[in-house]
Amino acid sequence: MDKITIDTGFEGLSAEQLLNLGRNRPAYYYSRKRIDSQIKLFRDTMPKTTKLAYSVKANPFPPLIQFVAGIVDGVDVTSYNEMVACINAGVPPNSIMFAGPAKKLYELRAAVSMGVRISAESISELQRIKEIADILNCTAHTLLRVNPNISIKGASMRMGGTSSQFGIDESDLDEAWRLIDNSRIRFSGIHIYWGSQCLSAFAITEAQQASVDLVEKMSAKFPEEPEKINLGGGFGIPYYERDNLLDISAVAEGFKPLQLRLSSKFPSTQVYLELGRYLVCEAGIYVCQVIDTKKSHGKAYIITDGGLHHFLAATGNFGQKIRRNFHLAMIPTKRIISDETSLFEVEVVGALCTPIDVLGHKLHGPKIEIGDLIVVNCAGAYGRSASPVDFLSHDHPGEFLI
Repeated sequence: MDKITIDTGFEGLSAEQLLNLGRNRPAYYYSRKRIDSQIKLFRDTMPKTTKLAYSVKANPFPPLIQFVAGIVDGVDVTSYNEMVACINAGVPPNSIMFAGPAKKLYELRAAVSMGVRISAESISELQRIKEIADILNCTAHTLLRVNPNISIKGASMRMGGTSSQFGIDESDLDEAWRLIDNSRIRFSGIHIYWGSQCLSAFAITEAQQASVDLVEKMSAKFPEEPEKINLGGGFGIPYYERDNLLDISAVAEGFKPLQLRLSSKFPSTQVYLELGRYLVCEAGIYVCQVIDTKKSHGKAYIITDGGLHHFLAATGNFGQKIRRNFHLAMIPTKRIISDETSLFEVEVVGALCTPIDVLGHKLHGPKIEIGDLIVVNCAGAYGRSASPVDFLSHDHPGEFLI
């Protein structure tokens, strides 16, 4: 049975400070210290020459982008607004990689004119990039995003080895090389993304091995040495009680010979791993307040002012196949309690008029009272921006970088 633990605050902020800073409304809080620590772990463990790109889709909160951009080597964006947020944060355009299967003409025009590195997802997109570069009389710096003929077990979301809107199939690469050989399209590199949220070091190494094999296989067609090779990421984090922590040391050991192969063949190429969730997810919490408690047909309910409109993933409604509990904690606001307090079984629910608005199912926890705070952990990625914040017209949650 999952348990609600007891906290005293977050990064030195008490319950009263969290409430006052958040104007007594649900809010996300992200820790600079924890993000920095996770990036330092990556730097200290992975081969020193490995470049790190932040995948902005994980959390596009502008202050967080600005903070992370200062301690990574580049960013991956998937929309015009993400691209602009990174430019506003001071990221050099040549350190921005722009992926995504439905780039509009204005997005491509802006990316081409600014010198952003575009990850082309299709042959027709390559043709549009060429036409825009001709009209603007400039060079389009372009990576080929390849849909590899590999499918790795162990990733919660597989993005390779099958029919997909993402990337150019290996079988279509000859046409891609013909287009990219045009003087208006500058070959900037290769982008391979095989999946995400993988907790198996073996599976990650297997995917990276297959990706490097594919890069070497394609290299005879490269018009010049690539500027960047983006091998994706896929590093997972333990959301649930039974999840194992990813052994990043084992990932690093598996990646070292692959990095050496690429460095030997392409000595001036920057080899990137692209991570989002792994860098920021565990650094964030979502906090809401208990508005009511009740019993119904013998079941105890903790009713909060938060819910799926703010944090869809925590309610199991963000594509999860099995509904499992994120780790929840409570911060008492009017008293001091200890872990020895008797435990009660409760349902923690949100404020919406739908039975699927459940933040915690069959949880054991201490006695929780009206006014106490409920904390949902692992809230630093795919939280507010991945939730239907306008559903039922409640207040939007606050966001703070602490």
